[in-house]
Amino acid sequence: MRKLIAIIVLLLVAGAAAAWWFDFPSRLGWGSQPDDRLTLYGNVDIRQVQLGFRVAGRLRQALVDEGDTVKAGDILARLDTAPAEDSVRAAEAKVAGLRATLKKLQAGPRAAEIAQAQALYTESQADLQNASQAFERARQLRPGGSISQAGLDQAKAMKDMASARSQSAFEALRLLQEGTRPEDIALARANLQAAEAELSSAKTSLDDTDLATPADGVVLSRVREPGAIVSPSDIVYVLSLTKPVWVRAYISEPDLGRVHPGMMVDVVSDTAPDKPYQGKVGFISPVAEFTPKSVETPDLRTDLVYRLRIIIENADTRLRQGMPVTVRIGAENGEGGP
Repeated sequence: MRKLIAIIVLLLVAGAAAAWWFDFPSRLGWGSQPDDRLTLYGNVDIRQVQLGFRVAGRLRQALVDEGDTVKAGDILARLDTAPAEDSVRAAEAKVAGLRATLKKLQAGPRAAEIAQAQALYTESQADLQNASQAFERARQLRPGGSISQAGLDQAKAMKDMASARSQSAFEALRLLQEGTRPEDIALARANLQAAEAELSSAKTSLDDTDLATPADGVVLSRVREPGAIVSPSDIVYVLSLTKPVWVRAYISEPDLGRVHPGMMVDVVSDTAPDKPYQGKVGFISPVAEFTPKSVETPDLRTDLVYRLRIIIENADTRLRQGMPVTVRIGAENGEGGP
């Protein structure tokens, strides 16, 4: 009987030892994760933009301070607009002048101008006729000695000058009748287009005296103060972009086939592990790299991994840039994938 009891006790002890042994890996964290669940590690991307003016000038207003929340399109600062406004007015005047010149060339000569040229040509014809008659009389009188050779030469010169004036008047009339040359109109149109481009550039420079934020964010730094002279290379504000929130995570090559763009995942932070954020895999790097030190875990220290970009749909102020996060991918997250 004692032997039977001893055997039963030994069996119970062995069973307890076996149960304890087989539960040991799970109590150490080994294999506690189901086969259909994947855990990744990463950080919230630091997304900042350094803002400055595209034109040089004197800073007139700085409208926001460090820590202020801004929306896309909000004006952060303004330059003195006087130089830009002067440039716009000068360009507008140049455009107006060249536009008037083009219209004049396209319209051609007025009827009154043509009539005036016609009258001048008629007058020159009359002068030529009188000079021709005077020369003919002098030529006939010269053999009889009634007129000197000098008088004859002078009469011939007067006839030649009258003929030249008549020909000049005729060519001037013909030019007016033909109208403006197409090449002159084309040149005037090209000059007008160049002036219009200068006007557009001047207006753009005037618009650029306002510094607007490109996206929603929080002002991190206010680098310049009103009165400072800034150039296009100077930083005026540093903005932290809040939307969208991106998480940079890494996945090892054996698990690469378990994720795809568009897959929904859960993202949790250490500050609120019980409140996961919904995210979507937006990008998977095609190039392998070594695991960054900031997300290195003991079993991934020497592995090559692929970078993921995860877009957080329901981010709030508790999820801050640079914060370490954990990405959890379960079987239910991958449904509907390719």
